[in-house]
Amino acid sequence: MDDHKLHNTFGRKTGFLEKYLGEFVYGGIDGCVTTFAVVAGSVGAGLDSAIIIILGFANLFADGFSMSVGAYLSAKSAKDNYRKHKKIEYWEIENLRETEVEEVREIYRLKGFEGELLEQIVDKITEDKDRWVDVMMKDELEMIHDDKSPIGIGTVTYLAFLSVGLIPLSIYLWDFITPLELNLFLVASILTAIGFIVIGFFKSKVNKTNMIRGVLETLLLGALAAVVAYFVGDFLEYLVTK
Repeated sequence: MDDHKLHNTFGRKTGFLEKYLGEFVYGGIDGCVTTFAVVAGSVGAGLDSAIIIILGFANLFADGFSMSVGAYLSAKSAKDNYRKHKKIEYWEIENLRETEVEEVREIYRLKGFEGELLEQIVDKITEDKDRWVDVMMKDELEMIHDDKSPIGIGTVTYLAFLSVGLIPLSIYLWDFITPLELNLFLVASILTAIGFIVIGFFKSKVNKTNMIRGVLETLLLGALAAVVAYFVGDFLEYLVTK
């Protein structure tokens, strides 16, 4: 592969990762939080490691699939709604031209343009139907085109949920294959905290917020979920064995 092809290939990969980074972050956060909550609740209930693995993987695949389907349907609905309103705008331009011209004029008048400059802008926009529709979609309907694929969104969400959500279970799976003389819950907590730190870093990139704040928020969210789950499991075990 020559340098030009290599550059293009790398560029496409980087673009894909950047485009779906938000879906990866939120899928990863949800996967890590819910799976760690299952682990913490199971430990609180005094369940055996094998049971923790079963419950953890059941949650991992079922909840991950549910979340990815929800993300896919939401994205598809938004895209279908955008297409519907875009068709309406094309129809209005064809059949209610003067009204639509006046709407463009009003949009740019509110932006501070007036006089001859305003008329030049209106003429320039309305001479091209595609440009005209794009302006109406953005400035009148406040709808922005999203070029991300609903299938891509659902797939990335699911893969993120599985890959990051696997972190709290990894030490239990390892212990099941090769018994370890370790405090499994403590190790799972440390690994999960590291996972939260990494995913919190990427969350701050997506939201363009302070990195430390993003990491701390994610860590706090995971810790609260684990504490609640642990004590609920402990309480339920007390009720059942009382």
